[in-house]
Amino acid sequence: MGEVELHTITNQLIIHSVFFFYGDAATNDLSWQIADDISQHWNEPKAKIKIGSALFNVQFDIDGIYEPDLDPEKVWYNDNPRFNFFRIEEFANGNISFVDGIGCNTGYFKLDNLLQTSTTAAHEYGHTLGLVHPMNLDIRGKDTPGIMYPRGTIVDPPFQYDPNAEAGKAGGTLNPVHRKVLINDIEELKLHKLLFTNGRAVVGDFSSLYHSKHTPPVS
Repeated sequence: MGEVELHTITNQLIIHSVFFFYGDAATNDLSWQIADDISQHWNEPKAKIKIGSALFNVQFDIDGIYEPDLDPEKVWYNDNPRFNFFRIEEFANGNISFVDGIGCNTGYFKLDNLLQTSTTAAHEYGHTLGLVHPMNLDIRGKDTPGIMYPRGTIVDPPFQYDPNAEAGKAGGTLNPVHRKVLINDIEELKLHKLLFTNGRAVVGDFSSLYHSKHTPPVS
């Protein structure tokens, strides 16, 4: 989720998002790193969009804040569209990071996912802005996978976990490290359709869910 600012003098469209991280695996350094990862991926295309007759440079302003003692009420009653809240833990139910809906401001990160590849947070950020997984998950012949393709997508051999594996078999699916934010991903945000009031608009929505720590089942 984020707040969008339209600057008609400098022709900039800036999306501001602030991430508050809590949980036993969250740290100050990791919070900064996640924000930097998201920023680098989403700013890499240097996208431009046309609104009316003007062309605007799209920029993502991402901040990460470590808040180990986050009060659940700050999440429940937050009305700032820039604020997003994610718990980070070593264990997550389902063994995967997730957001609480398409176009939301809360979720849960599994630490290993974040450490394995910088695209995990960038992918989940896309969900908070309203993007879904593409329908076609066999993109052989289409080159670099966009940021919103999930694990399990069938891709050309250079983008697999194992370039020598048979497509769709063990090692023969998308290695998330190869995902990139493409111009098409920015276009899918439909920023030109936002309704601006005094130069500001909101992308995404409030889910406002505070997550308790997941615990592994007792064996």
